[in-house]
Amino acid sequence: MSLRVLVVDDTIVFRRAVSDALSLAPGIEVVGTASNGRLALGRMAELKPDLLTLDIEMPEMNGIEVLRAISTAGHDVGTIVLSSLTTRGGEMTMRALELGAFDFLTKPEGVSAVENVAHLRARLLPMIRAFERRREIRSILQSSPRSGKEAPIFTPMPPSTVAPAKSGRPARVPQRQGPPLVLIGVSTGGPVALAKLLPALPADLGAPVFVVQHMPALFTAPLAASLAAKCAIRVKEASDAEPASPNCAYIAPGGMQMKLAPGPRGEVIIRVTGDPPENNCKPAVDFLFRSAALHFPGRSVAVILTGMGNDGTAGLRLLKRSGCFAIAQDEPSCVVFGMPKEAIQAGVVDTVEPLDKIAAEIVRAVRGTRI
Repeated sequence: MSLRVLVVDDTIVFRRAVSDALSLAPGIEVVGTASNGRLALGRMAELKPDLLTLDIEMPEMNGIEVLRAISTAGHDVGTIVLSSLTTRGGEMTMRALELGAFDFLTKPEGVSAVENVAHLRARLLPMIRAFERRREIRSILQSSPRSGKEAPIFTPMPPSTVAPAKSGRPARVPQRQGPPLVLIGVSTGGPVALAKLLPALPADLGAPVFVVQHMPALFTAPLAASLAAKCAIRVKEASDAEPASPNCAYIAPGGMQMKLAPGPRGEVIIRVTGDPPENNCKPAVDFLFRSAALHFPGRSVAVILTGMGNDGTAGLRLLKRSGCFAIAQDEPSCVVFGMPKEAIQAGVVDTVEPLDKIAAEIVRAVRGTRI
């Protein structure tokens, strides 16, 4: 059965570009278009789409208002948001993700329609395939017999280095070689996951937290501001040459790389650089993890959360060599079980936990109370 998609955008250029990008994709059917949110809601009742591609800034009824209406009405439809690469676009996109949008994509700025369609096809199709996989997982979970625990969806391959502990089973934290550092890598589904995880950390955590969320420029500052309003610890977008302080979370700026370097007295200094992408990501989780492994061995508590791809696995291999304690988010609580799955399969994870248990695991590991 084809995935039914409704394309919602106030410009005919982008309605056509998105439709063309999806037109030849197997298993996807563009069932219609709408030029504003009000028309989209009317067409949803008629066309019964599974997914909307939703422009954020539209006349009459914008994307945020559409998402609120979908939530109020209880419609079972997913959304992928298309946003302009502006500060306002970033702020509205963060709100859209908080309201339940599956993922977001910045509008291409190619000089030709052909370039725009190619950009959309390359970026949008993987998101839609991830959305389809998430629907499949939810369907399996909903149809599984209840026996106190969810049936596992993913069976890890034999570990190559470190056997990952099952959720709920104690895993020993290696003896730390200095003050703790918390490293978090996340991609698709990240803003919502971080909005649940970071507020659960206590104000006196006792360690700095460094977060790489795959995002373009102009989007991470609104993300940091949104998280700061919810958290007991401080949250800010990281700045170059900034000394890291305990009880503060630093978000890697979108479109830049973030790494850790030693200061003259051994303190942790954040460096924000224009280094090339890694794993097609900028910022990249591996870039951050590798710097912690090189300059601050044996001090990290590393966390891999929801996201597509394998960013973070190579960095975890390096961190594990010096005694990192690694936590991966479990499949049922992930929006996309890609990055955690790759790390688990590589055997570089100590424990696999649902999202609502990860903050407690971080606190135990930082304070050395996990035995």
